[in-house]
Amino acid sequence: MRSARSRDDDLTTRARIRDAAVARFATDGFGASVRTVAGDAGVSAALVIHHFGSKDALRAECDAHVLAQVREAKLATIDRAAGGTSFLEAFASADAYAPLVGYVLRSLQEGGTVGQAFVEHLLADAEAYTAQAVASGLAVPSRDERARVRYLTLSSLGALLLSVTLNPPQDPGDLTAYVRRFFSESYLPILELYTEGFLTTRRMLDDYLEFVPDPPGALPDQTA
Repeated sequence: MRSARSRDDDLTTRARIRDAAVARFATDGFGASVRTVAGDAGVSAALVIHHFGSKDALRAECDAHVLAQVREAKLATIDRAAGGTSFLEAFASADAYAPLVGYVLRSLQEGGTVGQAFVEHLLADAEAYTAQAVASGLAVPSRDERARVRYLTLSSLGALLLSVTLNPPQDPGDLTAYVRRFFSESYLPILELYTEGFLTTRRMLDDYLEFVPDPPGALPDQTA
């Protein structure tokens, strides 16, 4: 029977392999070999298979980990903003998110059923933390929250994908530099649109709500 220390070492090794795989997949794409991931983690390829069974299973665990990290980061940002903490703190910690951004990009580029499932998970998580933003008073409610979340999430992902496609980083391995560049170019327009809006009149919205065959319901009462 293995000791508790041995089991803890296994857990630590498994996490180290997973984190190495996230970083390697983010840099090189999902064609990166198990042997390369093993080298990054400082273990043998056989040990990677021992812990995960297959490369597909390793990818699945990486997906789950990245989704959890994205969800945690979003919720933490909402909590900080609702509590009055400077939003710029998120920019200061952009380096920490570089592997996550790279991994999301690779998932989008790969497409297929796995990539589609990954995006659907992102959308489901976005509904949850957007609901928290509304509940905390940080965001206004929507007539159709699911549609708004889907549009905002896909718009953000599309902007990220187009940015790296049209202006790829000179060094694909330097994800931190790319993430910082993307954030620095995007934060101002994003914050302006989210906080100040774009149009000076709501006439187009009123016209839409009046003439659309099946208009969405009224906004939730914010005075309650």
